[in-house]
Amino acid sequence: MLIAPFLLAQTPVQSFEFRGQQFYLKRDDLLHPQFSGNKARKFRYFLDQDFSEVRLLIGHGSAQANSLYSMAALAALKGWQLKFYVDHLPQWLQQTPSGNYKAALALGAEIVPVAAKELYGLTVGEYLRESILPTLSEALFVPEGGRCQAAEYGVRQLAQEIHDWAVGENITGLKLFLPSGTGTTALYLSKYFYDNKINIEVLTCAVVGGDNYLRQQFATLCPDDRCHPRIISSPKKYHFGKLYPEFYQIWQQLSQAGVMFELLYDPLAWLLMLNYKQQHPQQPIMYIHQGGLLGNESMLPRYMRKFDKK
Repeated sequence: MLIAPFLLAQTPVQSFEFRGQQFYLKRDDLLHPQFSGNKARKFRYFLDQDFSEVRLLIGHGSAQANSLYSMAALAALKGWQLKFYVDHLPQWLQQTPSGNYKAALALGAEIVPVAAKELYGLTVGEYLRESILPTLSEALFVPEGGRCQAAEYGVRQLAQEIHDWAVGENITGLKLFLPSGTGTTALYLSKYFYDNKINIEVLTCAVVGGDNYLRQQFATLCPDDRCHPRIISSPKKYHFGKLYPEFYQIWQQLSQAGVMFELLYDPLAWLLMLNYKQQHPQQPIMYIHQGGLLGNESMLPRYMRKFDKK
């Protein structure tokens, strides 16, 4: 059964005090129990359009990616089959499914390991484009993480909601903060405000790669750097997926303050946003809660094993 459109819009904005600073939270994690966060915004186009000829949805990425679960939910809502290709599928995960992988399986997803790097020297995306997609009909391909121009459709709706809220609350000079993987959501938010001459600035940080990688992602989707978000650099180099005590600590403190976040992207963003807020205490800041909490099922035990005292 399809989700009614009104359930995928107008998520609440919550006032949130943390470490003596005041923030606004755009609770996009509350969009829908299965189809929420930034992936739901990026995939909204595929939900709203007919695609009557499509029977198969094709995606790729990590076996624990938020996009895997969101694509599985999208496929279930549309009556499609999902084939999600991964380079590697750990044996322990197959034996004890958890998080996004387990939830996607429950929705009927088929997760296919291809060992593209090992066997062909290709990324999974390259392998799909060269060897799989040409053989398929009635299939819809979505690039990793929803990094495609179709994502602009749903992200623009999010930007409109934020602008309407700021006008209604008489808030000027709002800064939006969110972490970036491919940077697609941050880019299309910033592009909307630039295109419509709205005084809302998007701030983001590179979580998956470095700042240069993120700039390249922006440029691929929109060559005009005037509409790109502002990247807030981290003074410390962090490796994606590695466990850091400061990440665990701020996640615990945020949880104690009353809101649950995920452990992969949010901790770095909050550390950088707090530092920014200390330097600009008068600027109103909204943090976009992008969901992804299922990933905590696998991340949290890792943190507990490493840092919790016995």
